[in-house]
Amino acid sequence: MSTGRDTTLIRAILFDLGQVLVPFDLERGLRALGAHSPYSPGEIKKRIADCELLPPFEQGRIPPREFARRLSELLQLNVGYEQFCELWSSIFLPETLIPDSFIEALARRYRLVLVSNTNAIHYAMIERRYGIVRHFHERVLSYEIGAVKPEARIYEEAVRRAGCEASQCFYTDDIAEFVEAARRHGILAVRFRSAGQLAEDLAAHGVLW
Repeated sequence: MSTGRDTTLIRAILFDLGQVLVPFDLERGLRALGAHSPYSPGEIKKRIADCELLPPFEQGRIPPREFARRLSELLQLNVGYEQFCELWSSIFLPETLIPDSFIEALARRYRLVLVSNTNAIHYAMIERRYGIVRHFHERVLSYEIGAVKPEARIYEEAVRRAGCEASQCFYTDDIAEFVEAARRHGILAVRFRSAGQLAEDLAAHGVLW
């Protein structure tokens, strides 16, 4: 937790998505895929890691239907595209980690920017199922801009969309490497641990809601 009060005027708040706003459980997704595959969840995890389809998918270099087709072939899934999308998105849990009302209150005072390494299938589901994202004024999504954290381009784009100086941006992410990368770009960044801790860190930097 940050200590003391920072005098920097915060004008924009940048949020990671997975494990900050929306929780996920990768094992849950592996089990869902395993119910339609001859391979065990452990083997599915290994095959996905070894095939190297996910990084280019998150960079927007593989279209969603092509990704579904190629991964279905790899895992021997006999499912249609819509069912594949449901299985692929089953990692997400129903309740958000931060209350909708808290994000809504912040959005009244600050520019909110979502900054996420994600893919077209997952984000389409997020938009449908989690109303919390409607409060964000901008979305910097890896598959749309062709860059992933911790690459410089995604942070530069986030600051540009924030419409202020990097030092006037507050950013939270659950992954320490991504927090450090944001700091290298002059962004005030803290690691997310809980909604309560985030509220304390925001208050310590003069953020009101």
